[in-house]
Amino acid sequence: MTMGVRIYGVNVDGQVLLVRHTYTDGWHLPGGGVERSETLHQAATKELREETGFEATSTMKLFHVFKNTTHSKFDHVALFTCTLVPLDTGFEPNLEIAEIGFFDPKELPVDTTESTRNRIAEVLNGLARTDVW
Repeated sequence: MTMGVRIYGVNVDGQVLLVRHTYTDGWHLPGGGVERSETLHQAATKELREETGFEATSTMKLFHVFKNTTHSKFDHVALFTCTLVPLDTGFEPNLEIAEIGFFDPKELPVDTTESTRNRIAEVLNGLARTDVW
């Protein structure tokens, strides 16, 4: 089994932070894989910092754990929610992340992935959580 994390992070204006990867199409919630030595919270904190140059203003809250069958039938993703504050280092495009942006959750970019849209709707609107990413 593999384990990953994603972060639904918002700024003080309620805009959600999304990333655009260099290796796949569309806008996604930031996140990545969990290393053997990490807790889920540690992985989420690390991925958020590395991918975006932001950190949570308080403890991230676990929203739900999903099965992700996109690349493997053995993958799971833990989704965390938090409010964000920028780090002093800021964001620089790199080999993994081409771009980041804050967006009104009701006016997401056209090429935001369906799973990202679904997770945002579940968090914002209290929709029933599915178990599959």
